[in-house]
Amino acid sequence: MTTRTDPVDHELIQAATHIAATRCRGDNHTMAAAARARDGRIVTAMNAYHFTGGPCAEVVVIGTAAAQGAYDLDTIVAVGDRGRGVVPPCGRCRQVLLDYFPALKVIIGASDNLRTVSITDLLPESYIWADHQLDAEQNAPISTN
Repeated sequence: MTTRTDPVDHELIQAATHIAATRCRGDNHTMAAAARARDGRIVTAMNAYHFTGGPCAEVVVIGTAAAQGAYDLDTIVAVGDRGRGVVPPCGRCRQVLLDYFPALKVIIGASDNLRTVSITDLLPESYIWADHQLDAEQNAPISTN
């Protein structure tokens, strides 16, 4: 593991904190996420909790960003409601974030120890989905002519 920390994007934390404080209500929405696109835009979203395993805020922000034409995210942070502060992504989110954005930076840590690390540092020795996909030529049907 080559843990390298980058500067913390406090504007991103503020955006997620604002959504968590003003939009998260009740048990259905308890986490907010904010991501910065490579072009500088900030995209926010929140989770949709459901007993069947609804999507986490980090996964929702990926779709929200794509709907806004932001397909390349640089940095992401998740914040809990009720003043819980920055919350690291769960294992499923770490895998999804790595698969979509292998160079993504993630803000983690308690308020007195915030840091920005690479998604690969949060998921060492990881399974890379794209590395295990057959290319189009290998998937093409064999011609019998």
